[in-house]
Amino acid sequence: MLKKILSVLLVVMLVAGLAACGQQAQPTGPDQSTPTQSTPSESTQPKKNEGKLVVGFAQIGQESGWRDAETWSILNAAEEMGVDLKFSDGQQKQENQIKAIRTFIQQGVDVIGVAPVVETGWETVFKEAKEAGIPIVLVDRRAAVSEDLYATFIGSDFILEGQNACKEMARLLNGKGNIVELQGTVGASAATDRMKGFAEELKNYPDMKIIASQSGDFTRAKGKEVMEAFLKAYPGEIHGVYAHNDDMALGAIEAIKDAGLKPGVDIKIVSIDGVKAIFEAMVAGEANVTVECNPLLGPQFFQVCKDLKEGKEVPKWVKSEEGIYRQETAAEDIKNRKY
Repeated sequence: MLKKILSVLLVVMLVAGLAACGQQAQPTGPDQSTPTQSTPSESTQPKKNEGKLVVGFAQIGQESGWRDAETWSILNAAEEMGVDLKFSDGQQKQENQIKAIRTFIQQGVDVIGVAPVVETGWETVFKEAKEAGIPIVLVDRRAAVSEDLYATFIGSDFILEGQNACKEMARLLNGKGNIVELQGTVGASAATDRMKGFAEELKNYPDMKIIASQSGDFTRAKGKEVMEAFLKAYPGEIHGVYAHNDDMALGAIEAIKDAGLKPGVDIKIVSIDGVKAIFEAMVAGEANVTVECNPLLGPQFFQVCKDLKEGKEVPKWVKSEEGIYRQETAAEDIKNRKY
């Protein structure tokens, strides 16, 4: 009898042991996944999604009202279009964006979108994405990499924006005067090209010149700080402010008012972006012109992502539609602004 009981127990234990060996632990999320080995097997490779479009997006941060509008557009379009979006805020740091891209690669997303905080330093991580078979889409800013490392760029012609800003400044100053320039983040494609475009067009106006140029890092606070320094260094000599974005222009307006001058009158203000706050400043007579840079890129971005997943060809540059807005029509224009 004892021998029979022991035999039954032995069989039960053997079956249970075999069942346990056949089980594999299931990770509860991307952070708990099995680490990739030096020679990954098929099971450790990111799995492509058969159904729902899965997209990773590495945003720069929240440096301006324009950036907030772009983020809203991305999040809103993802919800409306039924996209599984994995969103990361880089907090103005390239290393955070690179880390996010590597996480997206691990997660096996269909497409990775990134708004590069600076132009350089992306080649290694973009190669990693390419090796994983995941296309990169550059959104609103370019990266200094070979064209085979990204699928497309969605955004504006920053050089043209700079050229248009210079033409508007020339109109306001009748082709004559001293200008100070508030640059964007050093190394950002938007800042580099907006500066280049303005400088190129400025050659057509020999009586206008830039007497000082400094980065305000695309923020209102820094724009005010730099403008305060300009006003102290060049008292009574500044006729116009060219700001690479509206937020820095709004900071400059505060500095001009604090100095006892009238922005938009004593010193003309031309900036780029087209956020609602600059329209309010134009209505108040404190700003003169904004050259639009459309941030509402969400629908275009996800349509491109969908096309890439389906294997369709996309153009290397998907341009956004934009305009030029002046103080004279701002009261009417502001009624139609969405950001």
